Amino acid sequence: MQGEFATPEGCPALVLNADFRPLSYYPLSLWSWQDAIKAVFLDRVNIVSNYDVAVHSPSFEMQLPSVVSLKTYLKPAQYPAFTRFNLFLRDSFLCQYCGDEHELTFDHVIPRRLGGQTTWENVITACAPCNLRKGGKLPKEAGMIPRQKPFRPTVNELHKNGRRFPPNYLHESWRDYLYWDSELEA
Repeated sequence: MQGEFATPEGCPALVLNADFRPLSYYPLSLWSWQDAIKAVFLDRVNIVSNYDVAVHSPSFEMQLPSVVSLKTYLKPAQYPAFTRFNLFLRDSFLCQYCGDEHELTFDHVIPRRLGGQTTWENVITACAPCNLRKGGKLPKEAGMIPRQKPFRPTVNELHKNGRRFPPNYLHESWRDYLYWDSELEA
C-alpha cells in the first residue's frame, strides 16, 4: 500500500446507510478508522470493503474498513442544515451578483439592519467586492439584483449541484457508492 492510505490515519471509512447510499454527500460521510472499528465492535455496521492496512494488538489483527453500512436505516433529512458550505453549494460557488467564484462570503438580501434574518430565503453567496459594494442597502437601492431569488434547497437539489464538485479524493472501494465516479471518467 502506498500514498495517503498507507497509515491508519489516511484510511477513513465511507459510511453508507442501510440502503447502501452515503449518509451524506456534503460533507461526505466519512468516519475515522477508530470510529469505524468501534462501530464494528458495537455491531452497528456491516463491513462492506476493507483497506489493505491492518491494525494490531498483541492478540488481534483487523483490516481497516474502507466502506461500512449501517445495520439500521436512518431516514435522511429532506432539507439540509443552513451552513456556509451548503449555501455556497446551493449557489454553485458563484457570486449571485457578478458570477465571480473568488473571495466568497454571504450577503443578507434584506440587510440585518432592516430586520433581515440569516435564513435560506434571505442569504445568498456574494464575492467580497460585491458584498462591500452593496453594503447595508436593499438590492434595488444598490442597483444589484441577484441572479436567482434565495430559496431553501432540498437535499436532492444540493446533490444535483454537488455532482459538479467531487471530493478531493475517492478511494477505489468507494466508487460503486458515489455518483461522481461516472462523471469523472467522462
